Amino acid sequence: MPDITLNHLVADVSSGIVRPCQITVRSGRIVSIVPSAAAMQPGVLVPGFVDAHVHVESSMLPPWEFARVAMRHGTVASVSDPHEIANVLGEPGIRFMIEDIAGSPFTCWFGCPSCVPATSFETAGATIDADACARLLDDPNIHHLSEMMNWPGAIGADAQVMSKIAAAHARGKRVDGHAPGLRGEQARAYFARGIETDHECFTLDEARDKAALGVKILIRDGSAARNFDALWPMLAEHPELCMFCTDDAHPDDLLVGHIDRLLARAVAKGIDPFVALRAATLNPIRHYGLPCGLLREGDRADMVLVEDLLNFKPMRTWIAGELVSEGGRSCIAPRPSRTPNAFRAGKFVASDFRVLPPVRGAGSGTSNAPVIAHAIVAEDGQLVTGSIDAPMRVTNGVIEPDPSQDLLLVAVVNRYSDAPPAMAFIRGFGLTHGAIASSVAHDCHNVVAVGASREAVAHAVNAVFAERGGLAISDGSTAGTQTLALPIAGLMSDRPAEEVGAAYAQLSKTAKRLGSPLRAPYMTAGFMALLVIPALKLSDRGLFDGSKFAFTPAVI
Repeated sequence: MPDITLNHLVADVSSGIVRPCQITVRSGRIVSIVPSAAAMQPGVLVPGFVDAHVHVESSMLPPWEFARVAMRHGTVASVSDPHEIANVLGEPGIRFMIEDIAGSPFTCWFGCPSCVPATSFETAGATIDADACARLLDDPNIHHLSEMMNWPGAIGADAQVMSKIAAAHARGKRVDGHAPGLRGEQARAYFARGIETDHECFTLDEARDKAALGVKILIRDGSAARNFDALWPMLAEHPELCMFCTDDAHPDDLLVGHIDRLLARAVAKGIDPFVALRAATLNPIRHYGLPCGLLREGDRADMVLVEDLLNFKPMRTWIAGELVSEGGRSCIAPRPSRTPNAFRAGKFVASDFRVLPPVRGAGSGTSNAPVIAHAIVAEDGQLVTGSIDAPMRVTNGVIEPDPSQDLLLVAVVNRYSDAPPAMAFIRGFGLTHGAIASSVAHDCHNVVAVGASREAVAHAVNAVFAERGGLAISDGSTAGTQTLALPIAGLMSDRPAEEVGAAYAQLSKTAKRLGSPLRAPYMTAGFMALLVIPALKLSDRGLFDGSKFAFTPAVI
């Protein structure tokens, strides 16, 4: 690797000083940083950015391709939880992720998924128990225990949960948190288990309460959950505790920006540029022990040349002295990925998606009297949902969706074994006709569908099964069905990022043409099966109340 000499303004994140310097890089490390009176080249050098919590699989790109895109935006490392693919393929899925990124200059700092499956109330393709966690934590490629989503188990000292946490601590590895809405005694009990972070704060008061306990607050702004606008004051109030993360970034969003966008937004809110930079660099690097440099002599030469400390637009990115992106283009060549998968065959018809009214008593017979549906209410840009009890019509003994009330059919179909679909009703998707379906359905990644009719749902679900995973949209007919195939575990594509992003954007555009007001309808649909986020969700086994952690009737 050739020596590099650069003359630029340099931002020192430790001191908060910008000064003109000459930087010399040799063998991938910074050997000198000296003040310089020489003419400076345009731009400011800052340390490389870190996404402090992300599920790479949610980009629908394998790690190598994800990294190629992230590096364009100045990101040099991600703290990555591979629990999406782990729910589908188990330990071999985690090994695939490690294998796929091998040889990249980018750092994927993988954790051991702590909750596979996330709960016992759904069907996954694999289980990672305490023994498997201990085995994985012995791997030098696994650096921490990823988000402990089983907060009732942590509070209640569940044996498996406690064994997983103990295994991490015994190896000197950190434990990440997942504590949506936990406050007061519940929060104290949860974090007392040695859990150190949370990326699930939805309100400023919640974040402040957790910060008072010493919890590191990850300010999340991804494709599904967007909490930056609520949480940005934490950067001023508790700068030493804050980091930036996306959690889930879909391909069209990732192509536009990554942590660089959060930096620009923070400064636009009046946050000191160095406070914002520390949340993107110093804080996650120190907390997780990342091997990334901080623009100091002796550090690995991980640097981003940005236009200024206002918009943070990357001009060039180096990792270990290697130029990995320039002018918004990757300098790293694409590489093919394997396509491991687990998907049963399936063919469905409209009658498979019937919701029947409850039987009121022996001999009551079929009734077309209206019923009350306990329906999910989806919220744009949030993982949390609400609920509503809504009257619904019954026709020929079947409860039909009612697009005029925005009460649509939602179904979750087991992708691993033959079982009848679970069904309920949902408000917020706004489809006037047609249906969408996806095998990206957190966290077990069964197939989720939302539609204005049973016929459209059947068409969309069949399209996903025919591809052995992917996204689909149907206008209610086979001829009017579009798909994006995801052959890697039904989660990721083997195509270039630009192609995946364009196909995803087209599906979202079509969903909006069918009436959806949601900014990211597929991302929102993908979280309607995530039982560990309240309040009302749907697993492949039925409607689930995440606040009570129990099943609840879809029709009452």
